[in-house]
Amino acid sequence: MHRRLIILASIIGAHSAAAQSSLTPHQRLAREIYSELISINTTDSIGAVTPAVEAMAKRFRAAGFPDSDVKVLIPAGKPKKGNLVVRYHGRGGAGAAKPILLLAHLDVVAALRSDWPRDPFTLHEENGYFLGRGTADDKAMVSIFVANLLQYKQQGFRPTRDIILALTSDEESGDANGAEWLVKEHRDLVDAAYAINEGGGGALEGSGMNVKPLFNSIQAAEKVYQDFTFTATNPGGHSSVPRPDNAIYELADALARVAKFSFPVALNPTTRAFFEQTAKVEKPEIAAAMRAIVANPDDATAAAFLSRDPRYASMLRTTCVATRLAGGHAYNALPQKATANVNCRMLPTSSSAEVRATLTRVVADTGIKITNTQATEPDFPKSTLPVDPGLLAATTDITHSMFGDIPVVPTMSTGATDSHYFRAVGIPAYGVSGIFSLPGETNAHGRDEKLRVKSYYDGLEFLDQLVRRVTTAVQP
Repeated sequence: MHRRLIILASIIGAHSAAAQSSLTPHQRLAREIYSELISINTTDSIGAVTPAVEAMAKRFRAAGFPDSDVKVLIPAGKPKKGNLVVRYHGRGGAGAAKPILLLAHLDVVAALRSDWPRDPFTLHEENGYFLGRGTADDKAMVSIFVANLLQYKQQGFRPTRDIILALTSDEESGDANGAEWLVKEHRDLVDAAYAINEGGGGALEGSGMNVKPLFNSIQAAEKVYQDFTFTATNPGGHSSVPRPDNAIYELADALARVAKFSFPVALNPTTRAFFEQTAKVEKPEIAAAMRAIVANPDDATAAAFLSRDPRYASMLRTTCVATRLAGGHAYNALPQKATANVNCRMLPTSSSAEVRATLTRVVADTGIKITNTQATEPDFPKSTLPVDPGLLAATTDITHSMFGDIPVVPTMSTGATDSHYFRAVGIPAYGVSGIFSLPGETNAHGRDEKLRVKSYYDGLEFLDQLVRRVTTAVQP
């Protein structure tokens, strides 16, 4: 058995070596950077982002970037939470457009070695996939941005505007989010016409390796995260003498009302474009409902039909759902207090005050106190606008040349990315990568996180072409 494992390992190693030998020099560089990043544990719990920052800074300095353009920035009292900002200068001169910002986060979700069949902090290449923690979220884009910027330097590429690269900490969790900190404390270093970040990407259809591109997406908006605490209080008493009012029952009734309630449909430029474009590749009945909701957001029949799919239901409206419960203080006492956390993903055109007022109206019980769980109000974007025309045109052209005549779909993420920190201060941010996968395939945050090898190298080429084009285009 042991000998068989050795032979199998040798075969796998030989296949991997053969695959690498067929790569271009640029692809080999990107893979080398990718592997190095995966090997650095950047989790919030037992890892650190700063070593990854320093490793990338070393590469830029070795490539000839001056120290003044390679800035390692570490928040006070957070030595593990480093950030890297690199500036690649364009031609400049009078009338030069503002820079383009390339944004990606270095931190990853925790991964226990005991849960994985292989070391999660080693890049593995097996059966057409790269496996390891961060392969999809977000070290693929980190390594691609780094490799492409190093190639620009080597080739002497001169864009008409500066390119800024920001590699950040604590997007996944922690107390020192690098994107937020850079925006607040180093705005001058990351100020840009717009940012290109994670959040978009291509969708495949099919199964296994027999797949084809379905559409490419650009994340142009995202929902805003907010937790609300529902609290019911009561004088309590002995459980042997129940009283008609009970904190747990009162809270349960309030949550039942929330469960039955749906926020109204509210489309914005991004979601309107999403349904228009997605209708081109959806099944006829779903496509018809999408066209109907775009024509009339008050079409209850179309909204109800689309809401059968949780993905589309979340795109149509603000959503709120109970996620935690606590109540009572003893088995033999009536509860004096019961609380629940209700997690809301609010439309960027809404506000936390508006959502809280709606929940208060739905609950219709003055005995339930609804408060913000977080100490501070969440940031909402300054505006919700269509995708930058130049970026949309470039993305569409490159998508068609690389992947065929498939639609480019603007989308609103129902989850959160670091883009919202930039949108909140008036810097548009877009999720676009050219990295394709089947729905749910990457298993980001889960065991055996992976990314298709072909998709990685496609993303390398796509983002190379995209950044070159948007940083050399003639500005109006």
